[in-house]
This record gives sequence, C-alpha cells and structure tokens, in this order.
Amino acid sequence: MAIAKAERLMNLALCLLGTRRPLSKRELRESIEAYLEAGSDDSFNRMFERDKDDLRELGLVIETVENLDGEVGYLARRDSNRLPPITLDAEEAAALGLAAKVWQQARLAGAASGALQKLRAAGLPEDVDPYGAHGALEPRIPVHEAAFEPLMLACRDRRPVVFDYRKANAAQPGQRHVEPWALECWRGHWYLAGWDRDRGAERVFRLSRITGKVRSRSGRFTVPVPDVVTVRETVAGWAGETADRSARIRLRSDAGYPLRAKATAVRELGDGWDELEIPYGHGLDAWLVEFGPDVVVLEPAELRADVMDRLRAVAKG
Repeated sequence: MAIAKAERLMNLALCLLGTRRPLSKRELRESIEAYLEAGSDDSFNRMFERDKDDLRELGLVIETVENLDGEVGYLARRDSNRLPPITLDAEEAAALGLAAKVWQQARLAGAASGALQKLRAAGLPEDVDPYGAHGALEPRIPVHEAAFEPLMLACRDRRPVVFDYRKANAAQPGQRHVEPWALECWRGHWYLAGWDRDRGAERVFRLSRITGKVRSRSGRFTVPVPDVVTVRETVAGWAGETADRSARIRLRSDAGYPLRAKATAVRELGDGWDELEIPYGHGLDAWLVEFGPDVVVLEPAELRADVMDRLRAVAKG
C-alpha cells in the first residue's frame, strides 16, 4: 500500500513538473495508471485531492489555472520549485540544527529532520555538524494539544477554521469561527492568534481549551494578516505579559515559583504564607487559577472577582 501510494505520488509529480501547460483532472487521470483503476469519479476525486495535498505538504508548489472555457488545470513550474544555491557557514548551520532539535519530541520532529536532509542535499557541507557546536543544550518545546497540527497547517495555508472553545469562566464550550494568523508559545502554553469572525475582532485562544476537532472551512480571509511582530505583541498581551498595574496576592511559602519569579516585592506573613506584589495585565486571572488553593488574591477587587468566577466555573465542570 505504501509503495503503491509513493509510486502514484511520484507519477503525479512528474506529470505536473513535465507539462508545459496546465493539465486537467481528466488528463491526469488518463495519464496515471492508478487513477485509471479508480472505481468511480468520486473515488478518483478523493484520491487526487489527497495526493495533491500530500505533494504540497512535501514542498511541491502546485499552481491552479483556469482557462477561457472555465476548466481548471494544474501544473508545477520548475522555476518555482527550484531552490537557489544555499551557502551556510558553520554558525548558521548550527543555528538551524539547534532550531530543528527543539522539535525532536514534538509534532514537527519529522518535518525538522526532513528540512535538515534537504539542506544537506542542497549543499550543506558534510563536515558541518548542526548539533555539535551546541551539544550541551537540550531545548524542547512540548506540543501535546491535538489542535496544534491542524491549526499550524491552517495558519500556513491561510484557511479559516471552526472549533469548540471553552473559556476559563464558562462551564460549556462555544463554537468559534476564526481566521488563524499564527501560533505562539508563552510560559509553556500554546496560543493561537487570529480574527474571530463572530465577534469581529482579533482574539487569542489557548490551545489547551480547544475541545474536539479543528475543522477547516473554504473561502478566503476577510481581514489582512498582521506582521509577525504585531501578532507576538497581541499574544503577549493576552497571555499576561503586558502589565500596566500591580496586584497583591497571598501565596503558600512552598508553591508558585513562576509567580515568585515575576514578583516585584515579597513579604513573609508567617504560618506558611507570603505576600507578593506582581504585575497585573490581561490574562493574569487565568494564570492565577492554575495555582488553585495556593493563591489568594488580595487586591484589586476586580481581579479577585475574576479569579472567583473562573474557580466557580471549574467547580461546575
């Protein structure tokens, strides 16, 4: 089965790269034996669409062209599928190797390994070890959420998505229609930044609160995608990194070390409790809830109320 599919993909890639004009589905079906053996038009269409997506996933740039008669054709121009000469010095190669190493235990491990192999094939010197210069470093970015991979692909392909999302202060999830911009990791948690169509505004979603499957939708984005720096600033603000005031909390003496690292002042209260002053920005209430009974918010009152609302929602299940 795997060999048959690999042969089919290779034949399709050769057809698309070898043609001087766009080939229709009908012409491609007549040119590839595996497609001729498809039992029905529906079976062929499903097989062709999967194969086309697989080739694009492998990096082949496939263009879709509509002729004067309205018939859609496909081709892969060689100039758009040819990399320029790659020249990397030892430090650049080490940086790329370190970046690939980050993903060794995540969902992008295969892609990262494949990228290094392609660099080797494109001229990366064999005597350059991408890992050697930084062998003592063991960077890791954990990715456990099932939503990560479909959202990553949707961000890359600029495809709208639909998913069920449970807010921290809500007992039940609600459906969201989103134009995904980018994925960012903050404090060990993954966030999606995008345009919420239902609310008509940019929003940030924590991946661990996405329930069920992420479903892709057809159509184009309705708003421009901001640059990467702007998206990162948006995620930082929603994740609580942008603070414009302070909050006072009580924290058990043997808990909450991430909070202690952010504290601007710490005072021992005795009886196993400390008082901390920490920066207060958007998302702090959601972060404090994660520490459960080890944290008590003293002020401001609005933060205390928000934390209580979230705790009640968690208690309701």
